[in-house]
Amino acid sequence: MQREGHFARRLAAVSAVGAVLLGITGCGFAGELGQVRFPADPDVYRFSSGDGVNIEGVGPLAVRNVLVVANEAGTEGSLIAAIVNNTDDEHMLHIVVGESSGTNLEILIPAESTVSFGDYPWLQDPPVIEGLDAIPGSMVEMYFQAGQSAGTVEEVPVLGGCLEYLDGLEPGSPEDSAECPVDEELQRAP
Repeated sequence: MQREGHFARRLAAVSAVGAVLLGITGCGFAGELGQVRFPADPDVYRFSSGDGVNIEGVGPLAVRNVLVVANEAGTEGSLIAAIVNNTDDEHMLHIVVGESSGTNLEILIPAESTVSFGDYPWLQDPPVIEGLDAIPGSMVEMYFQAGQSAGTVEEVPVLGGCLEYLDGLEPGSPEDSAECPVDEELQRAP
């Protein structure tokens, strides 16, 4: 009888340790399942943790969370993005914006670095796209190319500075920022 009690206590201890280990490693295992790695196929959705899009096929560079913050008229916009260069060489990122804007941007990305554009003190000021012709809420076609790659054309979202977290990022002074239009149907909802 005493031997059975000793066995039961050992089994309970082993079960408790197993449950703790499962709880600790289970989160890591589930996290790995959530990190789906998509091929560089334009017909496959590529997850982006922000409002922008991730651009594939840009040679040695990774272009992440790209979006444009436009003024209310859609005539100018600020390019917001994070551009990663994991190589030992600096690379020039070439961007052509839309057919009508005629804006060509060239951004030098130093070796083994990330260049991010935004409004925080540790981010660089965003490049301005003039002659944008894309109002907030629309998409603009942009061509991205670096290194020896052929480059790729992607649709990039255009947002407005009226959104609180984008306030001040649209070209022009902050006084020019308009308030976001409010859907009157939503205002009347109880």
